[in-house]
Amino acid sequence: MELPLESVALYALKLAYESEGSSPILRDDPAMSDYQRDVFAFDLRKGDMGAIQDKIERCVALALDALGGAQTVMGRELQKLAAAFSSAQTPEQMHPALLTLNAYLKDVQ
Repeated sequence: MELPLESVALYALKLAYESEGSSPILRDDPAMSDYQRDVFAFDLRKGDMGAIQDKIERCVALALDALGGAQTVMGRELQKLAAAFSSAQTPEQMHPALLTLNAYLKDVQ
């Protein structure tokens, strides 16, 4: 599950910070330091769902701004998907919502 968490963060940060003609944000970019697989793995082992959700919510907020906010069609859809992720109480509940969020961010990125 660490890989989809890292991917959601990566796609959200790409939406927020990548611009035409600039260097792409990659997994080893300094912007990804708090969102790498091993960081998420550590939080999962600790069972710290709040820390995981906070990290993803920060990334989604950046992506939401990049999409024009909650008043846009894509922004509303992103909020809906993020709410499903945020309401998860366990990693098992989080996983399907995470995969959907990941796919959406990948598509709009």
